[in-house]
Parts: sequence; C-alpha cells; structure tokens
Amino acid sequence: MAWTVKDIPDQSGKTAVITGANSGLGYEASRELARKGAKVVMAVRDAEKGQAAVDRIRAELPTADLELRGLDLGSLDSVRSFAAGVMQEHEHVDILLNNAGLMATPAGQTKDGFETQVGTNHLGHFVLTQELMPVLEAADAARVVTVTSGARLQGHTLTETRIKLADDYDPWRAYGDSKLANYQFAIELARRLEAAGSSVSSLVAHPGLSHTNLQVATAAAGGTGISGGFWKVMARYVGMSALGGALPVLRAATDPEAANGEFYGPRWNVRGAPVKLGPDEKRSAKEDTARMWDISESRTGTVFSLGN
Repeated sequence: MAWTVKDIPDQSGKTAVITGANSGLGYEASRELARKGAKVVMAVRDAEKGQAAVDRIRAELPTADLELRGLDLGSLDSVRSFAAGVMQEHEHVDILLNNAGLMATPAGQTKDGFETQVGTNHLGHFVLTQELMPVLEAADAARVVTVTSGARLQGHTLTETRIKLADDYDPWRAYGDSKLANYQFAIELARRLEAAGSSVSSLVAHPGLSHTNLQVATAAAGGTGISGGFWKVMARYVGMSALGGALPVLRAATDPEAANGEFYGPRWNVRGAPVKLGPDEKRSAKEDTARMWDISESRTGTVFSLGN
C-alpha cells in the first residue's frame, strides 16, 4: 500500500518548525501536521503571504494550532533572532523541516556576502539547525528533515570559491551546488548525531518534480532564459501536486519506521508514492561531507554542539 497523509501518526503534543511555510511543500506540510494535532511554527519571509497561508489553513481546520514567525534565511542575524524567539516560547521542537529555498535566481549575494542560493538554501538552514539544537535535543526523539532535489546530481561539493558569487555565475550550477550541500548536510549531521549519542535524527527528502511556486518564481525572475519556462511547463503538466511532493518530506518527518540518515523521495524519481531510497554513496563520501561541514562552520562562525 502506498504511504499517504492518512499514515501520519497523531502529532498531538509535538511542535514542528517549517521554513518556507507559506506556499508549496512547506504549506502542505504545515497543514497536514496541523491536521494531525501538531503545533506548527510557520517560518516565512513575507508576513503578508504568511498570514494568508494561516488564514487558508484555518478556514479548513479551524482548530489548527499555528504560529507565524518571520525568518529571512539570507540573513544570519535573522536566523539567530528567529531561533532565539522559538527557544524562548517553546521547551522542545520535535520536527524541523529545512524546506525553504530559491531556485536558479539571478546573480546576487545574501546580507552576509554569500552567493544567494548557497547562502539561503544551505547556510541559512545550517545555522538554523545548530541554533535550534538545544530544543531539538530537549524533545524525546526529534527529527531534522532537510529538503534536497534532483539538481544535487549536477552539484559540486562546496569550496571557499563556490560559496561566493563568482564572475562566471551560472544560476543552475549554483542551484545544484546548494541542493547537494543540503543533501550532504543531512547525511553528515546524521553521522555526527549518531557519534554524539544524540536523541535527534537527521533525514533527507526530495519532492521529485512538483508543481509549486518555485518554478513560477524562477521563470518570472528571467535569469535562466528558456530553461526556466521549460521547467515551469514541465512541473505544471508532468509534475505532481504540491501535496504529492510534500509526501516524502512528511514521511521522513513522521513515519515511525524512518531512521537517522535515511533518504526519502518519489518511487519513480520525478513522481510516485514516497519511498525510502538507497544511499547516494558517490555524493556522501565522508571526505566531501566533512569538507562541506568545515567550510560551512568557518564561514558562518557556527560550531555545532551535539549530544548535550
């Protein structure tokens, strides 16, 4: 039997933090976890769009326990401020969904001077996870689920050069680098959590080809030429719904059988029921994931403390 939202266990008493919660995968995950009784902290960059998402969910689920908080992953000050606010209000966080992301954007830099996609998609979530680690480890068995994509297959492991905006910037190359960094972060975090004897688990998921605002925003930005429009059309007519794309993420976050270090995605890669996938050994070599980790820590000034 295919795994569906009906298989999500009761989430009463749990707190979930979801980045990019106002649309796409994040919105679907917020609604379904709230439906199952979780308190959902919806992290959004745009407060107006965030409130509209809250209103839509509550129109369907009047008793949904939702909390809206501002978060700009392109600013490490914002990330740290957000995490401090969450820890002040919540004794534990049971689920952290590192979901928000940009795709194939025009050349740019974050407020901290990183290439926009690597800085937002990876480094923002890297720092957020460490900042929230005390409340994650305060939960009985918290899970961190980081969202990657098929673009990781074209990505390269981060270097000091690739973390910055280069003169020969290519939007798709930078996107691939950021999504490979997401994958490697989840795998390396799983290794370090296990070594530290932490109660927290790290898993990774990809949504296949899903029809969300991500493709629309890429095409609208115009920096990818005809390829942006192509993927917008493909997602609309070939891809799964946003809920279909969210299912691997939700399974990784809630399936009682899911375990530290596992990878979930659609059965047929671009679409299909959510299933556990085999490890991508080529892209999770310890020397590469360790290099990614060291560069991420040194450039953000963030040192992980695990197992406390």
